[in-house]
Amino acid sequence: MPEKECKNYEKNRQRCNCTYEPCSRKGYCCECLFYHRGHGELPACFFPPEVERTYDRSLRRFLQLQAKK
Repeated sequence: MPEKECKNYEKNRQRCNCTYEPCSRKGYCCECLFYHRGHGELPACFFPPEVERTYDRSLRRFLQLQAKK
């Protein structure tokens, strides 16, 4: 997907905290959301850095974090 297809690509890339380097969806938030939703997960941007690095992006983990707030 060429960068010009997403007007927010550069801004999205700068804000993306995903540490999975070969990810082809970085900067393409819509693609990222659909991908993770299809796997019962949430994208990296829903998690603090120390949790994101574990790659446990499950809904269960997200809810655990919310319960601690």
